[in-house]
Amino acid sequence: MSKELILALLLGYFVVLILISFLTSKKADNDTFYTGNRNNPWYVVAFGMIGASLSGVTFISIPGTIAGGQFTYLQVALGYILGYAIIAFVLLPLYYRLNLTSIYGFLEQRFGVYTYKMGAAFFILSRLIGAALRMYLVANVLQTFVFDELGVPFELTVAFSILLIWVYTFRGGIKTIIWTDTLQTLFMLISVGLSIYLISDDLNIAIGDIYGKLTDADLTTMWQTKDPLAGNYWWKGVIGGMFITLGMTGVDQDMMQKNLSCKNIGEAKKNMISMSLVLFLVNVLFVALGGLLVLYIQSNPGVYEEWVAVSCGAGTDNDLLFAVTSLEGSLGIGLGIFFMLGLVAAAYSSADSALTSLTTSLSIDFLGADKKEDKKESEKIRKRSHIIMSVALLLTIVIFKAVKSDSVIWELFKAANYTYGPLLGLFLFGIFSKRKVKDILTIPVSILVPLSMYFVNMYIGEWTANEEGKGYAFGSELLGINAALVYIFLWIFSKKGETEIN
Repeated sequence: MSKELILALLLGYFVVLILISFLTSKKADNDTFYTGNRNNPWYVVAFGMIGASLSGVTFISIPGTIAGGQFTYLQVALGYILGYAIIAFVLLPLYYRLNLTSIYGFLEQRFGVYTYKMGAAFFILSRLIGAALRMYLVANVLQTFVFDELGVPFELTVAFSILLIWVYTFRGGIKTIIWTDTLQTLFMLISVGLSIYLISDDLNIAIGDIYGKLTDADLTTMWQTKDPLAGNYWWKGVIGGMFITLGMTGVDQDMMQKNLSCKNIGEAKKNMISMSLVLFLVNVLFVALGGLLVLYIQSNPGVYEEWVAVSCGAGTDNDLLFAVTSLEGSLGIGLGIFFMLGLVAAAYSSADSALTSLTTSLSIDFLGADKKEDKKESEKIRKRSHIIMSVALLLTIVIFKAVKSDSVIWELFKAANYTYGPLLGLFLFGIFSKRKVKDILTIPVSILVPLSMYFVNMYIGEWTANEEGKGYAFGSELLGINAALVYIFLWIFSKKGETEIN
C-alpha cells in the first residue's frame, strides 16, 4: 500500500472529523465542552464508548498477544463485565446525585481539598500515560510505513497528529467527541470484520470453521489453570480485569465524562451495561483475528520475517503483526485501506476524548474555571488548558518512544496498576466507609503504597522462587492490591464518625 494513499486516507478522514466538529459545536460554550449539555442519547454514547474503550492498544496489541498468550486475554475481558456492573450500580448513581462535572469533586466533599487535588493529579498522570501509549501505536505505524521514507522525524509525526485532534475538539469538546467516537467505532468494527473475512478466505477457512481451525492449532486456550505463579493465571485475569475497569473507567474522568453526558442516571446505566456486553463480543473478535494472523504468518512466513529483517533489524515486534499483514501481505489493497481507517479510528477515538478530559480536569480541578463568574475568563482558562495538555501529551509520547520495551497493552496495564490503584482506593474508602480521616494524610498513603508495591513487584519473583527458579508474578490484580492497601491504611489512620456528603 503506497504512502501517498495512506496520506490521502488520513487527510480525508480528518476532513470528515472536522466537519462533524463544525456541526456539533455550533453555539458551543463551556457546558457543551465539559458535559455535552447533558442531552446525548445513551445508545450513541454506548456505541462510541466501545471505540474509546478499545483504542489503538487493543486494535494492534491484542491480536499480537495471541502468538504467546492464546485466548487468555478473554479472562481479563470477562472481568471487565464485572467492573462495568459495579460502575453502573454504585459509582454512576453517586456521580449523578452530586451533579458532578469533574468526578474528583466527590473527593473534595468527602475528604477535603488536598485529596481532591491529589486525585485529579493522579488522573492527569494516569491518562497522560495511557493516551501517550495509545497515540504511540498509531504514530509508530505511520512513521514506519510512511514518514520514515519521507524523512519526517517521529516527533513531527506526533505533533501533527495532536494538532489535528486539537483542531476538531477545541470548540465542541465532549459534545463533538460523542459523535466522532461513533464514526470511529464504526470504522474500527468494519476493519476487524473485513480483516477476519479476508484472512480466513485467503486461508480457505469458512467463517463457521474458524474456531475449529484455531483449536487444531492450539491457539484457543482461554483459561490458564496450570501455573498459579504466572501473571496470566485465571483468577488474576478475571479479578484484574474487574479492577482495571473500576480504575481505568469508574474513577477516570475521561470515560465518566461521556457517561455524565447522558440525559439521566437511567440512561447512563443502560449505556454502561449494554456497552459492557457488546465490548466483550468485540474482544472475542479481536482474539479470533489474532489467531487468524498467526495462521496466516505460518502459511506465509516471508511476509513477516523478511519485512522485519529489512525494516527493523533483528528480532520481532508482535505489536506490528497486524500492520505488516495488512499493509505488506498479499490480501489486497482493501484490507490495507480499512486497516489504516480502523487503526486511526481506534487510536484517535481514545486520544481525542483523553485530551478533552485532561483539559476538563486541569480547567476545573486546578484552575477553577467553573467558579469564574465571567464566562469569557472561564473560556480563556479552558482554551489555555487545552493547549497545555496538548503539549504535555506530545512530550509524554516522545518520552515513551525512548523507553518502550514490551507489548504495549501490558505496558499500559503496568502503569495503571500504580496510578489508578490509589485513586480507586480513595473512592472506595470514601463510598463504603463513614470514618473520618485527616485530609492531608491521604497524600503520603496514596504515594507510599504504590512506591512500596513497585519495589515488591521488582523482587517478588526472586523472593518466592521455587526449586526450578520460578517465582510469583503479579498480573493485573496488582491494581486491586494497591487500592486495597490504600483503603486499609486510610482505615488505620481514621477515626469513628460520619462524614456528610452534600
